[in-house]
Amino acid sequence: MNMLDCYVMFSAILFIIGVYCLTTKRNIIRMILGIEILINAANLNFIVFSAFRAAGFIDPLGHSIVMVSVGLAGCVTAVALAITIHAYKHYGTIDIRKLSRLRG
Repeated sequence: MNMLDCYVMFSAILFIIGVYCLTTKRNIIRMILGIEILINAANLNFIVFSAFRAAGFIDPLGHSIVMVSVGLAGCVTAVALAITIHAYKHYGTIDIRKLSRLRG
């Protein structure tokens, strides 16, 4: 098995774990972690495909995209956690099904 195949397989496993976490968990914090796992799987693919494009050459475009993506993911996670904390203080729960029933 090629090293590229191993990295892509690991990224696919991370992606499957993230999708599983999003579809089965009811806790908002666990859903945020699932989104982070999905983002990390995509970032790993960018790095792997930029490194294995040509022998002895690493494309810096993949690394720059990942650096921007990591910064944006950190901002999105901070905002999502702030909204989660506000929802917990206001409603007393972080269960997504209970919060979706509160529509007005």
